[in-house]
Amino acid sequence: MQLKFIKHICINKSKILTFSYKKILATFIKVAIVAFAFWFIYNKLTKHNDLKEFIKLLGNIPSQQIWAVLGSIFVLMLCNWGLEAAKWKQLIARVEQISLWRAIESVFCGLTWAVFTPNRLGEYGGRVFFLSPKRRIIGVVAMTVGNIGQLVLTNVFGAIAVCVFVHRFIPIEPVFQAAICGVALVFALFFIIFYFNIKWLNSLLLSMKYTRKYERFYAVLARYEKKELLKILLFCLARYAVFTTQYIIVFLWLIPELHMTDILMLVPILFFVQSTLPSLDLLDIGIRSVTALFFFKYVTNQNTAVVACIASIWLINIIIPAILGSYFVFKLNFFGNTQRN
Repeated sequence: MQLKFIKHICINKSKILTFSYKKILATFIKVAIVAFAFWFIYNKLTKHNDLKEFIKLLGNIPSQQIWAVLGSIFVLMLCNWGLEAAKWKQLIARVEQISLWRAIESVFCGLTWAVFTPNRLGEYGGRVFFLSPKRRIIGVVAMTVGNIGQLVLTNVFGAIAVCVFVHRFIPIEPVFQAAICGVALVFALFFIIFYFNIKWLNSLLLSMKYTRKYERFYAVLARYEKKELLKILLFCLARYAVFTTQYIIVFLWLIPELHMTDILMLVPILFFVQSTLPSLDLLDIGIRSVTALFFFKYVTNQNTAVVACIASIWLINIIIPAILGSYFVFKLNFFGNTQRN
């Protein structure tokens, strides 16, 4: 009896020590993630010439106007990521039920991870660690479905915008213009059909011997019905409308002579080109600026203002959410169920 009691005490002590070590390690990881993110942000902001140009432009604008415009962009940023959280909640409902606030926490946490990882891969980790451990890999698959939905819209609207751009500014034979439009149509239809038949990807993975044994992780692909996929796509469309509106507001504010039709043509092209290029979120601003300058030169010669527009959107849509998300990083629990509020 005494031996059993001693054994029981030893087991409990071992569990306590293991828990303590895990807690210390988890705290270290959280601090490291936040410190790393802030280090990246600080270095980028202090060396960001485009952002400095934006600040210079603001010097001649009334402060009330600045606060009104940037305040509206900030509110739209919250709407954008709020819609993403609602979309994430809908996506993950097939895997695990979470509250809208929990979804918001995970989205902003993911944004903090995203700033220093290639192609925003850290965003996956930041989100799925808010799920229970056994559902995290499935959560990655569910999040991929949502990202595909956003990519569908980016490619469809981008393909349409490219056709319009070529027609207006590239002097080529009508037959080649028709060929470009035909390719764009096939390109857009491919993504739409593939998205609404995402279960095909599940069948493809099942057909391969190597991936068949991981069926429990990607089987969720077969559960999404077309009606549900349409609902997710509508969330994506709402997000697309929100961040397009941000660009419209800023471009018309800093370059008032621009026509709305030009902005509506060029902004989808920017999204389209950026989605095809690998980058870090914090290095992405350089790619955005170069892309914007290349296409906007056809409608304006105010290069400084164009770059300033891109820099302001980048600051509000990427940097500020990443800073806000740092708070939620400390709510993660890497070795067990996430902490509940």
